[in-house]
Amino acid sequence: MAETCTRKLIVEVCNAKNLMPKDGQGTASAFATVDFDGQRRRTKTKFRDLNPEWDEKLEFLVHDTESMATEILEISLYNDKKTGKRSTFLGKVKIAGSAFVKSGGETLVYYPLEKRSVFSQIKGELGLKVYYIDEDPPAPPAEQKPEAKAPETEENKPAQEAKPEEEKKEEEKKKEEPKTESNKEVKTEEEKPTPPPPQEENPKKAEEAAPPVKVENPPLADSEKKPSKEEKEKAEIVKRSEVTINDIELRSLGSDRSRSAYDLVDRMPFLYVRVVKAKAAKNESKSPVYAKLVIGTHSIKTKSQSDKDWDKVFAFDKEGLNSTSLEVSVWTEEKKENEEATQECSLGTVSFDLQEVPKRVPPDSPLAPQWYTLESDSSSGNEVMLAVWIGTQADEAFQEAWQSDSGGLLPETRAKVYLSPKLWYLRLTVIQTQDLHLGSGSEAKVRNPELYVKAQLGAQLFKTGRTSFGSASSSSANPTWNEDLVFVAAEPFEPFLTVTVEDVTSGQSVGHAKIHVASMERRTDERTDIKSRWFNLVGCETKPYTGRIHVRVCLEGGYHVLDEAAHVTSDVRAAAKQLAKAPIGLLEVGIRGATDLLPVKTMDGTRGTTDAYVVAKYGPKWVRTRTILDRFNPRWNEQYTWDVYDPCTVLTIGVFDNGRYKRDEAAGKQDKDVRVGKIRIRLSTLDTNRVYLNQYALTVLLPSGAKKMGEIEIAVRFSCSSWLSLIQAYTSPMLPRMHYVKPLSPTQQDILRHTAMRLVTTRLTRSEPPMGQEVVQFMLDTDTHMWSMRRSKANWFRVVGCLTSVATLARWIEGIRTWVHPPTTVLMHVLLIAIVLCPHLVLPTIFMYAFLILAFRFRYRQKVLLNMDSRLSYVDMVGPDELDEEFDGFPTTRSHDVVRIRYDRLRALGGRAQTLLGDFAAHGERLEALWNWRDPRATGIFVVFCLVASLVFYVVPFKMFALGYGFYYLRHPRFRDDMPSVPISFFRRLPSFADQIL
Repeated sequence: MAETCTRKLIVEVCNAKNLMPKDGQGTASAFATVDFDGQRRRTKTKFRDLNPEWDEKLEFLVHDTESMATEILEISLYNDKKTGKRSTFLGKVKIAGSAFVKSGGETLVYYPLEKRSVFSQIKGELGLKVYYIDEDPPAPPAEQKPEAKAPETEENKPAQEAKPEEEKKEEEKKKEEPKTESNKEVKTEEEKPTPPPPQEENPKKAEEAAPPVKVENPPLADSEKKPSKEEKEKAEIVKRSEVTINDIELRSLGSDRSRSAYDLVDRMPFLYVRVVKAKAAKNESKSPVYAKLVIGTHSIKTKSQSDKDWDKVFAFDKEGLNSTSLEVSVWTEEKKENEEATQECSLGTVSFDLQEVPKRVPPDSPLAPQWYTLESDSSSGNEVMLAVWIGTQADEAFQEAWQSDSGGLLPETRAKVYLSPKLWYLRLTVIQTQDLHLGSGSEAKVRNPELYVKAQLGAQLFKTGRTSFGSASSSSANPTWNEDLVFVAAEPFEPFLTVTVEDVTSGQSVGHAKIHVASMERRTDERTDIKSRWFNLVGCETKPYTGRIHVRVCLEGGYHVLDEAAHVTSDVRAAAKQLAKAPIGLLEVGIRGATDLLPVKTMDGTRGTTDAYVVAKYGPKWVRTRTILDRFNPRWNEQYTWDVYDPCTVLTIGVFDNGRYKRDEAAGKQDKDVRVGKIRIRLSTLDTNRVYLNQYALTVLLPSGAKKMGEIEIAVRFSCSSWLSLIQAYTSPMLPRMHYVKPLSPTQQDILRHTAMRLVTTRLTRSEPPMGQEVVQFMLDTDTHMWSMRRSKANWFRVVGCLTSVATLARWIEGIRTWVHPPTTVLMHVLLIAIVLCPHLVLPTIFMYAFLILAFRFRYRQKVLLNMDSRLSYVDMVGPDELDEEFDGFPTTRSHDVVRIRYDRLRALGGRAQTLLGDFAAHGERLEALWNWRDPRATGIFVVFCLVASLVFYVVPFKMFALGYGFYYLRHPRFRDDMPSVPISFFRRLPSFADQIL
């Protein structure tokens, strides 16, 4: 088995904290058992310690590297009883194989202990380091004549050496641990995966019993035999690849066009022609040869090649063909000795009737090309090898084929999948400096310089506060800051983080130090202590040493780097792979087509045209459809999938006009893509396993006002495999734990968000073909923080809309008091008497009424997905001056300097007030969404809660509830948690209308 396995999984069981006492004396004697892929290991027992520290490394063999991501690593803690029948359960931890990292990227992660059942009393955390190591397979032995002796000499030695080691371990365990039945069970389970091989009995029989037939998927027992040559080559390929892609990542990051079921889009018929090569009757001349395809007015030819095959596939949109026959001709280019121009000579033509062309639909195998004789009057015996069939966009050859509706093989018009770079927060803590050389000692004392530290990572630059050199607060000659500087780092990282000490008084640099980013320590939570380090400061060439600086630097993996606007976020996962969770569902989007698009540009200066394509963004995955040239009703019919890790996220889809595939040869620049419109779909408003097929209006805001550019047809389906995981997501915090335990300030969040947006934009614009900067900024809403009178008015009217419900309630109460509707007033009198006589029925009645009202309004819930609302966005009642202000950049382009400063200051303050208004309006809209079934799952959870609360408050006296709530509200800080409560997390996940604002 060791020969076939090239990977080992290392589990470092470091320590545990705050375990539940289980021995009856206020302590616990804990040990851990680790199970992985049929193998079990066990740590030593730490007696009478609720915070045990093991620091043990346990190794496991990975039998199949490709299926490692689907395996589950389970660690269980037990209390080792000296007396008793079995050990007491202390908790368990389950880690998916997709969270394993390669050696070098491991960090200490504390996992909360899980219960085995509902009634288990479990608490505490377990600190683990989990990583894998790829090892080279053992070298094959040298050529030996006696083949039968080889397995005896090689395999029996380690078995003989392992016996005394196992006996020593057993003797140590007998001394340290009591002989309980649980220990015996664990030992027997440990010995089962690695039994000593009985090789001394008849090694010849084993050779004779080996089956000669190769099995594609052998069972576990067969897989332990010697691998074949094909398996060895496969193991070498796996060993060379440093990054393993599991099934979950492959499904979320791939283009997903190889799927046979395009059930959300229409099948588009294409005529495929694969031209492989040609064969001339006379092989003496080596003139360049090319093939030409003609279908009506469509004509295309291959490259001219003399000694190579073409092997090109051409895909013609069948709806755009204006002929029923296909002609394929082969031509040669001959150049005479005295003439410079080349003369083309036809080798013949072959014709196909399109009505007799065979059809192929995956998963059928590809059509084999055949030799066809070319008909020609001048020469005979020439042949061409090609294949012709009718398929759909699901054909494997479609992606690399020449496409008639997207301009052929232009890179800028092809369908592509882009990935945002993986982002980390880099935290630099500047502590102090020592032994600074500021020139001569007399000059430093006279001018009493002020110092600050400047750190730069790529284009990001942050500074600390100033401190005086030699002041009492800075410990005389050792200036101290103790300030944190947070950067955004994108993989692959910048080479170095440059830290510079600046002298404000002289305006010169004291010295700088460079810190290698890739070698920085990574942490996943605040409990991991980062070691501080000293770095020497280097000055100019004549000053190789100007002092040293004391810093603490790390990469924060416990945060999610915010790279989108807060109200349209599509991903909330932490940066560290160890904190990754399994997806709770699958999002499938079918981009079908658009209708009635308006012309965006002119072609040849005579008529308008639109070359439209679609960009969809969810999480780190961006998809871009192919560009349909010169059509106002394009049909893409492309389907993509994403893994969903949180249901309260937003899918963004934008439509653009492609202006980059045409390069201005005179200026040497490409035109920018023009935005046509954008829609957003919140996943929490979707019913699971239901297809939503709708047309959405595309509205874009221009300096002249809002303009409807057309409509787009989208099909969406949100599939969920586990309802329990989906409902559990509503009760968990929106962001990872570090955002609440060690939060960033609002100002810092805004700065880092805009920095992350710039990094994502820069990386995507450097792809090939590049995604335009204007496209990325439009999809990420990079200008939402800017002041806009229109947005401020829209947010204000959102607040007024929420207060309308309160005003309606007040008018209703006033109507009851003034006997506007006598039966209602009489009923309220009866209700008042019931409340006074039976106060314990107040809360049950309220929750029962809420349950009945919500259940009655279920059939009136909104069944059509909402889109960008022009009325809600207040685009119809905005003036040209306000639009000019909105489209004005930051800083403003005003001529007068004073006006510019004051105006920018006002806009900055107005942007904060605008955000505050939007947040306040979102809270009111979330309450309305709870009652209007906008999020069916959230309202369903609240309905069940109302029913249960009605029954509970019917049983529990109100006085006991009030007393219990009072004690809970006034509880000691020791019993409080830093994380948000379940009601707050549930409320924040409710949808609002913020994602419908243009």
